[in-house]
Amino acid sequence: MRRGRLFAVVRKEVIQIRRDPWSLGMAFAIPMLQLILFGAVLTLDVSRVETLAYDQDHSPRSREFLERFQASRYFSMRAPAASWGDVQRALDSGRARVALVIPPAFARDLERGLTVPVQAIVDGSDANTATIALSYIESIASQYSARVAVEIGGGQSRPAAIEERLRVWYNPDLESRNFIVPGLIAVIMTVIGGLLTSLTVAREWERGTMEQLVATPLRVSELIAGKLIPYMVIGLLDVLLAAAAGTLVFGVPLRGSLWLLFGFSVLFLLGAVGLGLLISVRSRSQLMASQVAVVATLLPSFMLSGFGSPIENMPRALQILSYAVPARYFVTALKGIFLKGVGLSVLWPQAIFLAVFAAAVTALAARAFRKTLD
Repeated sequence: MRRGRLFAVVRKEVIQIRRDPWSLGMAFAIPMLQLILFGAVLTLDVSRVETLAYDQDHSPRSREFLERFQASRYFSMRAPAASWGDVQRALDSGRARVALVIPPAFARDLERGLTVPVQAIVDGSDANTATIALSYIESIASQYSARVAVEIGGGQSRPAAIEERLRVWYNPDLESRNFIVPGLIAVIMTVIGGLLTSLTVAREWERGTMEQLVATPLRVSELIAGKLIPYMVIGLLDVLLAAAAGTLVFGVPLRGSLWLLFGFSVLFLLGAVGLGLLISVRSRSQLMASQVAVVATLLPSFMLSGFGSPIENMPRALQILSYAVPARYFVTALKGIFLKGVGLSVLWPQAIFLAVFAAAVTALAARAFRKTLD
């Protein structure tokens, strides 16, 4: 491989990228826009859930109970309902996600030591919000129930047989953006590596310049390397920008090594651009190449990498299929580096798979490209 010929191909590809504003936009503007939008909008945290109370008792006890919800950051209490119809209309229109219905004899039955049912109606059209809101309601109700039991019992309460002492590692505040943003970096790298590179050879066919490349003394390895290097550089710049935005804008901790993050990004990008080039070699039009690239790279990375939903919750067939998705291993590595601060001694299986995948798809692309030149 001669350096001069390699540099000529790299220079030619850089000029084509600079002359194509859409490629430049996809290379920098779109990834950053994706990171900002998804990082700010896509969240699994539940807070300030619109809550409506229908208090039929109007006693100090019922007001004290509702004040527990008002003081919690998870619920936002609306003006109280005056009738059951107000509750139904609020839930139907979406003005409230949760409705608390307190029975008329709430305080009296509590003083008698009876078990008082309090109805909590949750809008189940959003299953994630409903599930988390129910757990918060149960927690607040159980804490209030324990307090009332102590007060009615004259300060005497039976000690619990088991005392729970909970501690969350790696993400103590349970902020969803802390694991969403690292996963987004994998999706962004897939866009850069796979989608943009899939247009390179197809562009040569559409513009009629492929015959000129065939006629040059360029080797296949020089042509492939020259076309991949600019997108590798763009991808690594995007990794640095995404990591900086994740830590500075969204406050995601970077506890691991920046060099290890850089190394994994190189391995993943090699596989992504190699797959994109393989798609581009097999396609004669940019439209076809982009469509195939979306199906083969972006969708699997988004759906089967563990970014959007846990792989353990998927059907067994999809779990097996996810083992062939390189983004699965890159997402695992990113979460380990960002949140856990682990090193290569833990993440070596992910590194091996990404290296093998990169070597395999690059070899396939070179073989397919050689056949095209012949």
